[in-house]
Amino acid sequence: MHFEVPKLPTRGFKDFAKHYLMIVLSILTALGLEAWIEHAHHAHAAELASHQIKAELRANLDGVRNSYQSNQQRLVSLQQLDDAIAKDIRDGKPDAAINQHIQALKNEFNLSLDWPIFANQAWDVAVANQSATWMDRAALSEYSAVYSKQRDAASWMTQDSTLFLDAPKMATLRTRIDLGREVDPIEFLSVLRQMIITSSETQSQLKQVESQLKQVPTDESGRNKS
Repeated sequence: MHFEVPKLPTRGFKDFAKHYLMIVLSILTALGLEAWIEHAHHAHAAELASHQIKAELRANLDGVRNSYQSNQQRLVSLQQLDDAIAKDIRDGKPDAAINQHIQALKNEFNLSLDWPIFANQAWDVAVANQSATWMDRAALSEYSAVYSKQRDAASWMTQDSTLFLDAPKMATLRTRIDLGREVDPIEFLSVLRQMIITSSETQSQLKQVESQLKQVPTDESGRNKS
């Protein structure tokens, strides 16, 4: 910061006071201008970061909804298979007849879960370049909560999603069915319900993330469209 004060001859205290006042006013003006420029820079950086974060979260929301819809179709198929085989067992049908039914519906005995990729680059950049600290506090709190929920859900999918699933037994049953060998109907139904629980819990996690994402304003009306 540099400024020039005109050099005027001082004639007594009155001229000295005027000269001093000019210096003070020049300094205050320069400092005020510098503060305004810095504030404008911070506001622009915060607005840009917020725009990028909203765009990123909109894409994440679309990914969550697409995964949920895809999973839901497979879950319905698993539930229908469960209903059919459970009815056979309740009706007292022989294992051979139930196995024929299983063979007819074997393509439905499949656990394939769709999980979105949660982008977080815009948030990481905003934190790294400190533009996040210049955002509105309420908006910053919403963004932080959403990204935290996404991390928790991704961690669940990686570490805990298969807690209810006996994967080796599922693979063994799948192999026997593919080879046309008989399987124990109760064992089959037990593994099938493990698959349903796993799929249902995945859907629940996606719904929770969707609910959090919908809280973030992303359109002109102020809220995500349902």
